[in-house]
Amino acid sequence: MKTTNQQAWPKDPWSVKELAAIVFLAFVLVPWLVEVKLYAFLEKWFDNTLYAGTLMGFVLSVVYMASLYLIALYPHQAGWSEVGLRSFPRKYWSAIVLWSAAVLALGAVMLLVMTLLGGGYENSKTDSLQSHANVLGILIAITVGGVISPIYEEILYRGFLYRWFRTRFGAGWALFISSSLFTIAHIPTYNTLPLNFASGLIFAWTYEKTRSVVPGMIVHGLTNTVAVLLTVFA
Repeated sequence: MKTTNQQAWPKDPWSVKELAAIVFLAFVLVPWLVEVKLYAFLEKWFDNTLYAGTLMGFVLSVVYMASLYLIALYPHQAGWSEVGLRSFPRKYWSAIVLWSAAVLALGAVMLLVMTLLGGGYENSKTDSLQSHANVLGILIAITVGGVISPIYEEILYRGFLYRWFRTRFGAGWALFISSSLFTIAHIPTYNTLPLNFASGLIFAWTYEKTRSVVPGMIVHGLTNTVAVLLTVFA
């Protein structure tokens, strides 16, 4: 899966040590401390799953961005452009529209397949949103799912992880590995995992073509926002 244009990507400044630290943080430490321990505390405190999930999402964004800065950027005197936070060509807006439509179409197809197999799209997140389907609840869900999550997830999974694997193994393996890690991170919402993997490939491909994580953020945010609205009103 190694591509011939691998050298077109400039070598990143990170070693296996930085990769191991970020992976340990993202898949061991944070899930245990934030997604289990902190969420349980917040749910008990608020007695409201939506508010608890919202604050947890904000904490996740702060933890991930601070960790990336302290582990991957500051020690190398690097800026956020090192993880893809840069402008992209205006002509790519048409591709953003097409990729957004593709993610939504994939979601519709996977929902149809799950329905035919006797499943559905419901999970703890959809249940929480539907039980708080008022204006405030919808705005909170859009803020977290359509803005906060796309920003830190694109910087982490594409800006850091995709680039790390891209400069060493080429685009093919980087697409597969970064999308697999993105999918694993969404466990235990098992019924969305196929869509998580497919959309992860699309988000990574926008980064591959533009060297910017911003198009992926836009596609990610738009499709998450539509998913929130469909969950509430469909």
